[in-house]
Amino acid sequence: MLYYSLNHNAPRVSFAEAAISGQAPDKGLYFPRSIPELPNGFIENLKNYSKEEIGYTVMKPFIGEAIPDEILHTIIAETVNFNFPLIRINQQIASLELFHGPTLAFKDVGARFMSRCLSYLNRNNKKEITVLVATSGDTGGAVANGFLGVEGVNVIILYPSGKVSPIQELQLTTLGKNITALEINGTFDDCQSIVKQAFTDQDIAQKVHLTSANSINVARWLPQQLYYFYAYQQWQEKEAPVISVPSGNFGNICAGVVAFKSGLPVKQFIAACNANNIVPNYFETGVYQPGQAIATISNAMDVGNPSNFIRIRELFNQQFSELKNKMCSVSVNDVITKQTIRDVYQQHNYILDPHGAVAYNALENYLKEHPSDKGFILETAHPVKFPDTVENVIRKKIPVPGAVEYLFNKTKQSILMPASFTSFKEWIITGKF
Repeated sequence: MLYYSLNHNAPRVSFAEAAISGQAPDKGLYFPRSIPELPNGFIENLKNYSKEEIGYTVMKPFIGEAIPDEILHTIIAETVNFNFPLIRINQQIASLELFHGPTLAFKDVGARFMSRCLSYLNRNNKKEITVLVATSGDTGGAVANGFLGVEGVNVIILYPSGKVSPIQELQLTTLGKNITALEINGTFDDCQSIVKQAFTDQDIAQKVHLTSANSINVARWLPQQLYYFYAYQQWQEKEAPVISVPSGNFGNICAGVVAFKSGLPVKQFIAACNANNIVPNYFETGVYQPGQAIATISNAMDVGNPSNFIRIRELFNQQFSELKNKMCSVSVNDVITKQTIRDVYQQHNYILDPHGAVAYNALENYLKEHPSDKGFILETAHPVKFPDTVENVIRKKIPVPGAVEYLFNKTKQSILMPASFTSFKEWIITGKF
């Protein structure tokens, strides 16, 4: 499998080169030359396969010969060694719970897969790789956990000061070792802008071997399609599901579209956004106009210029009509998000996190207009990560899972930095991390 740049001004590369470099030299995102078709009978027999077998079958064509089969089997097994239950909330809506991994977030899958791939791909390289990542919430903790202690890899995480939840912040600032957290006095878009500039700066390139762990990296983005297959493995209906995905940087739903394009049955995708309504506006007007990020209670989706939306457009051949035929997008504000958390808890005794609540509201409204359909949401993070919002709404204390309870005895370690690429450049070139 070869990968090309969506800016179409860089050489095609292998999976290994795309994963190690993160972004193409022309600043474009890498994209697979073709979307592999699933083997004949694979979907029909999906219930008979293990998670590891599904993972290997889906991912192998994207990896090609970059990683030996036995190593890839091990990487897959370690990536998906937790549960992905599809829980029915009511007769029409289920929840795919993606928070049963080590950092209680869907990004555990991509981060674990990528860390193990890079560990293998960099095994003979004497020069250390520095993984540079911007986070609006869960990416940082998942990447930090996935790469902790990986030999030959340093990790630098940029996050917006005061705009991630307490548990999210502890997950990315308390590990130490090869993990460094930069607390940026700005928004997620500021963090993402610094990261993007860093990858094209020649002075930094001469000093530091950078790669990205955001979903712009194919090794982070592509394995996210696996849990769509795990959901369908548990799907009991004859009709294909409507899938509502809380969407910020659009890597998650983009991976779902890859799964669909390869043969996974999906009736409709809903890109459920918060007040950051760039994509919903695009679906209404046909004009894509990025904006400044707006702070909301579903903070991991506070993105004003979603990087992966260009990949979604590429998956639909840059055809607006083809895209609109399979996907819709809506914006849900904080007031409705809180009301949805309250209603679902009172009516169904199910606790949503703010991101899942956005997806639920979007799906619920869609199904009112399509009453014969059924679907599921992606519940992307455990509600305990957002205690100020969720506990105030449901008026109940959420028990802290053992997987994160230890964090409260840890000391935060971060480096406060202005939202300035110049400041970041000066810091990274000095090599103080």
